[in-house]
Amino acid sequence: MPEMNLIEAIRQALDEEMARDEAVFLAGNDIGDLGGLFRTTRGLQAKYSRGRVIDAPLSTSALVGLCIGAALRGKRPVCEIQLADQLPLAFNQIVNEAARIHYRTNGDWNVPLVVRAPYGGGTGGGLYESQSPEAYFTQVPGLKVVIPSNPYEAKGLLKAAVRDPNPVLFLEPKYGYRNMRGEVPDTDYTVPIGPAVVSRPGRDLTAIAYGAMHALALQAADKLAEEAEIDVEVIDLRTLYPLDKDTLLTSVHNTSKAIIIHEAPLTGGFGAEIAAILAAEAFASLDAPVRRLTTPDLPAIPFSPTLYAAHMLTMEKITAAMQELANY
Repeated sequence: MPEMNLIEAIRQALDEEMARDEAVFLAGNDIGDLGGLFRTTRGLQAKYSRGRVIDAPLSTSALVGLCIGAALRGKRPVCEIQLADQLPLAFNQIVNEAARIHYRTNGDWNVPLVVRAPYGGGTGGGLYESQSPEAYFTQVPGLKVVIPSNPYEAKGLLKAAVRDPNPVLFLEPKYGYRNMRGEVPDTDYTVPIGPAVVSRPGRDLTAIAYGAMHALALQAADKLAEEAEIDVEVIDLRTLYPLDKDTLLTSVHNTSKAIIIHEAPLTGGFGAEIAAILAAEAFASLDAPVRRLTTPDLPAIPFSPTLYAAHMLTMEKITAAMQELANY
């Protein structure tokens, strides 16, 4: 199988879905000749025409509204938001419109819409280009929230999202765009939306992560296995909503300890929901309090390189937290 990075896997998924179904089209800012802010759509406008790869005006709310309307008329739009920091500009369209239409029409209407957005730090973007807003959208029944952790998942999950009959928010860890590499089949396949996966079996504790933090969790688990004989089971959530509780509970029942790792701030982060589930449904199995490891509660990721390094999670910080929990 060919090896590619996250950007290449996403581009291949979009290319294959556009070739498979003429109802699929892309819309976003500068996604044509430029190929988008991170070049994920480079070459697709030349291949499929300006009518199917649309350089939209710089209005996030109007862009998502356009795609909702097209979805209601039989199209399958993939809407690219330049940065997840801009998602609040279309919050009403995504939350109050796209996510509610199927329910409020008693199932008569569907909105087969994918909203793609790069999220998180890793690029030195500072205040307005580094946020992780995933938890805002996991409170919205009717909206699926998907975050891939490697190129294989990125291609398969994105293809599944394009084929889904209702809206999917597809968040892409920008830190992993060029840093995450892996083998990706050049054949047609999907990864189902919903199920989590045990990416590394273990017996001593469960580490739950997604996106770029999943890759760091795997590195930390390997380091602990080699240097401290601590066997960490790592779970890749892949889908935040709907959440695969069964995989989480099965793992924690076996290991008796859990650490949840995400890049978003602590308070109100998605890790709080997971911790509440484990406390309510796996309490008798726990040998230690559920641990959350996140970035600090600051208004934004600092731009200063020194403050940025202190703010962000690293493999070393994750390793230390895992070891502390294992020895609890």
